[in-house]
Amino acid sequence: MEKRVLYLECESGISGDMTVAALLDLGADQEKLQKALKSLLVGGFRTVISRVKKSGLDMCDFDVVLDQAHENHDHDMEYLHGHSHDHEHHGHDHEEHGHDHEEHDHGHEGHDHGHEGHHHGHGPEGHGHSHDHVHEHRGLPEILHIIAHADLTERAKETAARIFRILAAAEAKAHGVPEDQVHFHEVGAVDSIVDIVAAAVCLDDLDITDVVITKLNEGQGTIRCQHGILPVPVPAVMNIVQAHGLPLHITGIQGELVTPTGAAIAAAVRTGAKLPDVFTIKKTGMGAGKRNYEGPGMLRAMLIEEGGEDRDRIWKLETNIDDCTGESLGYTMERLMEAGARDVHYLPVYMKKNRPAYQLNVLCTEEDVERMEQIVFEETTTIGIRRVPMDRTILRRESLTVQTPLGDAKVKVCRYGGTERYFPEYDSVVSLCRAGKKHYQEVYQMVRKACGE
Repeated sequence: MEKRVLYLECESGISGDMTVAALLDLGADQEKLQKALKSLLVGGFRTVISRVKKSGLDMCDFDVVLDQAHENHDHDMEYLHGHSHDHEHHGHDHEEHGHDHEEHDHGHEGHDHGHEGHHHGHGPEGHGHSHDHVHEHRGLPEILHIIAHADLTERAKETAARIFRILAAAEAKAHGVPEDQVHFHEVGAVDSIVDIVAAAVCLDDLDITDVVITKLNEGQGTIRCQHGILPVPVPAVMNIVQAHGLPLHITGIQGELVTPTGAAIAAAVRTGAKLPDVFTIKKTGMGAGKRNYEGPGMLRAMLIEEGGEDRDRIWKLETNIDDCTGESLGYTMERLMEAGARDVHYLPVYMKKNRPAYQLNVLCTEEDVERMEQIVFEETTTIGIRRVPMDRTILRRESLTVQTPLGDAKVKVCRYGGTERYFPEYDSVVSLCRAGKKHYQEVYQMVRKACGE
């Protein structure tokens, strides 16, 4: 299976809506997403996908617009900073909106959509608000039921369920209750359900197999919620970071950059914390946040591919031998190669007392050092082996099978600087030579021609 590696650059933190927007900008199918969201057993919302500018950069915005009964004021910036708030208007904090909005109504029967209240994430999906609105305080079992009965692929369902379980565990720990008894506004809020399911659908559509997140940049200070004043990072985010070993970097920005939903998504999908030494960027997507802090509030997502050259470490074992037969040395090489040595070769040398001898060199991985040394001691007369770790640069490579008029042949393909180099495998060429009674160079060129060269 070919790897599809996603790098999430969380310099401005991460939230649910930022993640979805970045993945849509990366090329996730909007029609598939809207079909999936319409199948949710949840009503009272519609989604708006648009282009916005932040710090002069064009990026995608994903917005969940709620009706009056489901409106989640948790995302209102003024409230978070403790100021009075006029609920008749919920403006965006983007510098400029594009005009190519795509609006999708996901209301279900029995829900009123007469009021348009905006979803204001990049905001703490996990922080309640004591307003006289009707909220559905769903628990984890209800959420998992909604996911199980939605029109999603099995992989998308598994991803969404994993994100919610991580979020539920963090909130349960924060509130001191069992996970299956958590009934809290954070997970029950319609916009959080939509954000998480949308992220899972987009990841599935892009066929992402690996996700690299090197660190989460978080702000500092405090925010206000229904329980009072909480420090940043908030307890749910801290619990997720601790439980899943997410690298966290506290910046000097006053405010919350990592939301509980964003942290849960990162924990659920992250497979690595280190970028390849060398890679190419196939495509980039940028998702806009809703708050304005110092610097652009955005999440950048990149589809990357390890390419060109790679660096690793290999071990070189060497010893000088002046009293061993050629037959023994030949057999030693065979055993070393069969045991997994990367390379084995001999060099003619002159030792003390002008004795002609051979220097045996073995290249192997660190885990094979002990086994290689054991073979050398068993099969030769040496009484000592030198070992040296060596850094090396290698081209990325893979093995292919091509068809020739004489039959199939194996070929090694190396890639560098956007070009491909083909190297027919010796054993395959020899096999075709004998089967077709052809000369080596004739068959070698035939295999190269089959590679398109």
